[in-house]
Amino acid sequence: MRAIRIHEFGGPEVLKLEETQRPEPAEGQLLVRVYAAGVNPADTYVRSGNYPIKPELPFTPGTDGAGTVEMIGRGVSKYKPGDRVYIGRSVTGTYAEFALTLETQVHRLPEAVSYAQGAGVYVPYATAYYALHDRAKARGGETLLVHGASGGVGIAAVQMGRAMGMTVLGTAGSPEGFELVMREGAHHAFDHTKHGYQEAILAATGGRGVDVVLEMLANVNLAGDMKLIARDGRIVIIGSRGDVTVTPRELMSRRGSVLAFTLWGVTESEAAEIDPALAAGLENGTLRPVVGSELPLSDAAAAHRQVMAQRAYGKIVLIP
Repeated sequence: MRAIRIHEFGGPEVLKLEETQRPEPAEGQLLVRVYAAGVNPADTYVRSGNYPIKPELPFTPGTDGAGTVEMIGRGVSKYKPGDRVYIGRSVTGTYAEFALTLETQVHRLPEAVSYAQGAGVYVPYATAYYALHDRAKARGGETLLVHGASGGVGIAAVQMGRAMGMTVLGTAGSPEGFELVMREGAHHAFDHTKHGYQEAILAATGGRGVDVVLEMLANVNLAGDMKLIARDGRIVIIGSRGDVTVTPRELMSRRGSVLAFTLWGVTESEAAEIDPALAAGLENGTLRPVVGSELPLSDAAAAHRQVMAQRAYGKIVLIP
């Protein structure tokens, strides 16, 4: 089978398309034929070696994917060959024609959801769900600001916030991004590349501020976020690419909180709550993954460059 392999940590150029042996499922495992693999910023951090999780070299990257069950190992009871599934983590990586997974790492993909969309479910939507429900304790009637709302996690958060009855504000960096954010449910969209956009956000709240901020780039925005929250406001850090200097008194005067997490730290009991919620949203159409671009597996390096660009637009997927 064809798969992307990494033999050394480094830049996008270390992503190599190779012929490898197709794995066989052991007890409790499934072999999934991958029709689409999702590309996430975390994939680039793992590839570079600058991430707490360092796989043993060589390895195939990728957490998200979607396809059909090819084979099942002994003891697998929930799935059978031919079932449509999306993948949320795997044993062998999803940037490949086939991926070996545990039974707990795959989830049913509704017929109405394409494989490309399915490759954009797990990391973006599980992250958004956990940030809103478990960390921020968000409630209907509150105001939500999603920084980087045109990316995979951002779109997921916009859709969820709107479904919860929140007033949703989103930022983006291009006209296409604004249109996407508004189309997916935001009440207001702002250009985070323009000077003074924070004042426009405050004006949209009548000067009160926002109750919840989901922050994708804390090293750039965190100090400003502290000035945007309302009394008892919560900032949830989802992503950061460096250090930041902040003024704690901005939080103190607002009784604000800064919260953070990584999806890999979610417990089994928390995951057991997330999976049914995502399944329900996919079934009823509340959750609608947006595919920004589809690239062949051989263009994995280009996909890694694109996912780190400032002007995000939906989910980037690789097609084996």
